[in-house]
Amino acid sequence: MKELEKVKRISISSTLFILAVLVGVLAYERPENMYARNTKSTLEDLTRLNYIIPMDKLDSPDVVLVDIRRPYDFEQGHLENAINIPAAEILREENKKIFRKLKDSNKLAVLYGNKIEEANIPFLLLYQLGYDNVKLLSVNNKYLHNSLITESADVEKPVANIRAFIDESVRNATKKEEVKKPAVIPKKVIPVKKKKKLPVEGGC
Repeated sequence: MKELEKVKRISISSTLFILAVLVGVLAYERPENMYARNTKSTLEDLTRLNYIIPMDKLDSPDVVLVDIRRPYDFEQGHLENAINIPAAEILREENKKIFRKLKDSNKLAVLYGNKIEEANIPFLLLYQLGYDNVKLLSVNNKYLHNSLITESADVEKPVANIRAFIDESVRNATKKEEVKKPAVIPKKVIPVKKKKKLPVEGGC
């Protein structure tokens, strides 16, 4: 009788465990945004790719300008034929659909803001999500008497070899870790001579 009760308990607990696993699998939701590239591969790509485009290269029909500023700034003035996708809303589903459509039709999305630095984060997010058809426009925008003034921005090109700098940094970090590990010094064992016991002297 006790054996039968044990078997019942085991079968009930097994069933409950399987149900819990099934509920967990069915309830699991895939993250909304999955990165296609990690930070390391992104940095490696950016050291060898030219991801900045100047104003004089915008005459191609395959280029779509994306203004990442606030709607208020966009309405005050924007570059001709630009569409407005604010930086804070860049990952909304309807906006991702726009970037997917541009990628599928082999069009280049060129991001710009008031300064080139403003478009850096949206650019990196999109690039890591797999949109390799994005670039940055090297311009600065400002308002003068309610008119938008757009000027070319000078972006410094790195003189040093960034790839070599990264490799050297990794080597130095590895060396430091090796130095931190204490060297194992074998212990020297010194034998201790036992003292001979003296014979017990006689009584009084």
